[in-house]
Amino acid sequence: MAEQNQSNYGAEQIQVLEGLEAVRKRPGMYIGTTGPDGLHHLVYEIVDNSIDEALAGYGKQIDVTIHADNSISVLDYGRGIPVEMHPKMGLPTVEVVLTVLHAGGKFGGGGYKVSGGLHGVGMSVVNALSTHLEVEIRRNGNVYRQSYCQGKTTSALEIVGSANDTGTRIHFVPDPAIFTETTVYDFKVLKKRLRELAFLNKGLKISLKDEREGKEQEEVYLQNGGIVDFVQALNEGKDAMNQVIYFEGERDGVQVEIALQYTDTYTENIMSFANNIHTHEGGTHETGFKIALNRVINSYARKNNILKENEDNLTGDDIREGMTAIVSVKVPEPQFEGQTKTKLGNSEVRGICDTITGANLTQFLEENPSAAKKMIEKSRNAARAREAARKAREMTRRKNVLESTSLPGKLADCSSKDAAKCELFLVEGDSAGGSAKSGRDRNYQAILPLRGKILNVEKARLDRVLGSDEIRNMITAMGTGVGQDFDISKARYHKLILMTDADVDGAHIRILLLTFLFRYMRPLIDAGYVYVAQPPLYGIVNKKGKVLEYLYNDEALDRYLETNGKDRDKIDIQRYKGLGEMNASQLWDTTMNNETRTLLQVKVEDCVEADRLLNMLMGDKVEPRRDFITQNAKYVKNLDI
Repeated sequence: MAEQNQSNYGAEQIQVLEGLEAVRKRPGMYIGTTGPDGLHHLVYEIVDNSIDEALAGYGKQIDVTIHADNSISVLDYGRGIPVEMHPKMGLPTVEVVLTVLHAGGKFGGGGYKVSGGLHGVGMSVVNALSTHLEVEIRRNGNVYRQSYCQGKTTSALEIVGSANDTGTRIHFVPDPAIFTETTVYDFKVLKKRLRELAFLNKGLKISLKDEREGKEQEEVYLQNGGIVDFVQALNEGKDAMNQVIYFEGERDGVQVEIALQYTDTYTENIMSFANNIHTHEGGTHETGFKIALNRVINSYARKNNILKENEDNLTGDDIREGMTAIVSVKVPEPQFEGQTKTKLGNSEVRGICDTITGANLTQFLEENPSAAKKMIEKSRNAARAREAARKAREMTRRKNVLESTSLPGKLADCSSKDAAKCELFLVEGDSAGGSAKSGRDRNYQAILPLRGKILNVEKARLDRVLGSDEIRNMITAMGTGVGQDFDISKARYHKLILMTDADVDGAHIRILLLTFLFRYMRPLIDAGYVYVAQPPLYGIVNKKGKVLEYLYNDEALDRYLETNGKDRDKIDIQRYKGLGEMNASQLWDTTMNNETRTLLQVKVEDCVEADRLLNMLMGDKVEPRRDFITQNAKYVKNLDI
């Protein structure tokens, strides 16, 4: 058998993918995914090229349009892609850029000083993954045009008019054969990224227009304050403790911009960017900033006798409590982890950020002693709370195998030890908890009943959070720890399912749980472990008491009555106000059975907006919450019955 396999493996089995065939064969390698994220990534690749032109000093405006047919165009006012014949390839340079991987002005040829699209695959990848792409270039007093299909040239480059300015317009139609899930663009998703880019590129005007029927809208982003405006936007609705501290510097060709501000909240919010790419996992630029911040704050506190001799140094967590910061660097030769670019790896950038932060922050503290004292006092309060939290945290850590009784007494655990298959239901109330325990599959489903509403963690430090029995039980059951001790590899369940009543109280409990998870166990959400159960709202019951059908919302009820209105006298409509009204078998059939249930996965598509909404809805300030309720009350139906 082995000889037969060997004989079938020869030169003819080695495939050589030419041109952009590799991109179409393995699109995920270039854009991360062929789902909605990858679809929107196509737009970012083109916009990034236009931003690179702006960074190089050419063009201060970019126009993005979603057309009526859901195609995209990106127009800039830069120099225009070169159209002259490429000396090596023997083709117009624009054609080389759009049809050859790793062809671009970003490989040391002097085209760009800094660039986000360091791999040079952006435009060619978009071309490969589009059923149609048309490029229009204004350059040399002419308008040039060329068309492509799935990465292949379909027309020669031709002059179609004259121009008195310069720039490039890319118009493309994403290929439904690649993006099988959807080819429909989300205005809100594009809006988030383009607004972010406007903050990061002071003075750059970016417009986003939607021409689709019924969705017509347009927004323009121009942030002359740059990342100072960004920090203020992130802190909207929070009480700031100091003015936004801003400084910038350049060393060895690396440009550094940092803005930070303290608020009266208890969580930190540091966002880092490298060449306009949001580095979600941080990197050397963020590390350098944090090291300098730690050193300078402690040094100033010691020098000015704010920290006493018998006090330990403040930790990074103490110092960053309540801080919002933007760390943005522009690096000539950035080193990212893969094309998705989530972490900066340039070792030299850490020292540069450290030096620039250290010098500028020291100067600010020396010149603003009142603000410095407020910042350090907040950090000292955080340190005291941290010590109290450390003691409380010990109660949430799982003991060793011999001390299995450390799990919460109310937890009905499952027998399986395979975390990937196990589910933990957080169930509102003991009554529903009893039904869930009776109806569950004991092999892989665990039940933890919750008593009423948990603490609103938006208004509390970690020490007080860990003083809550209900929250400690959740942390202990999950096994991951919390805060700085969090370790997702120790998660005992890969599905954490929030199962609350379909009424106002149930919704309130759900948002309290989500606030806690977002603030203190965020990696569970990012890993896709958190779900919301969807119990039915109505049951259609015949006169013998048998449930004929479950309906999950009012729209479904309306449709049912339209179809079965003539049988109205033969049925009763039962509204399930609470999970406790269902017996074990009903709860299993509708909400817990993997084959019939509906779960909503909790995802954070916009962490900035999520942070803003949670702070507004769950924070101390009443006015923003009242305004939100007033504006959105008209959309509420059947608030409670």
